[in-house]
Amino acid sequence: MTPIRVLIADDQMMVRQGFTVLLNAEPGIEVVGQAVNGLDAVAQVAELAPDVVLMDIRMPELSGIEATRRITGPADATVKVLVLTTFDLDEYVYEALRAGASGFLLKDASAAELAQAVRVVAAGDALLAPNITKRLIAEFSRIAGGPRVPSRDRVGDLTERETEVLSLIAQGLSNAEIAGSLVVAEQTVKTHVSRILVKLGLRDRTQAAVFAYETGLVRPAGY
Repeated sequence: MTPIRVLIADDQMMVRQGFTVLLNAEPGIEVVGQAVNGLDAVAQVAELAPDVVLMDIRMPELSGIEATRRITGPADATVKVLVLTTFDLDEYVYEALRAGASGFLLKDASAAELAQAVRVVAAGDALLAPNITKRLIAEFSRIAGGPRVPSRDRVGDLTERETEVLSLIAQGLSNAEIAGSLVVAEQTVKTHVSRILVKLGLRDRTQAAVFAYETGLVRPAGY
């Protein structure tokens, strides 16, 4: 099998080297480069074409948020970004998710958690399953003034069942859990998810969850 190609972007050398050692020890994963700041990350993505970028949020020259936006913005972009942060309720993480990141990971994650996160994101899934991600999206959409309605008309393109599935995605449910809740086959849920992403022009489940909160389809707890 072709290994998952990973680029690590962090301005701290010890973090870059530590993650490199951990990931290169994992079967099926290969670290192909290290970037020292956001600009370097954007340049190396263009040169090395990695599958996944581990992106620190706070970096000199260009922030991880803007680097993520530049990397995932093009319509033909295939690289996935996994944001690295030192604490979970980081307001910049929410902005990174909005910018196109597929999920986030704490820097103190274990080697197993790190490798699993890379594999999940590389497979085209979003690292949304942990309740912590759902809590972060809800908390910061609340702090930002509650749900906004930038594309309410786009919600109208969804069928009633697709709208229901989108709501459950935003609540952090997996395909299997959604299937159980709706009493349908898991493959049916996968089909609904694919159609939702296409209709809304979204990259993955994380983007779908952000969209659901910002359009008011799902309300943050306590809002």
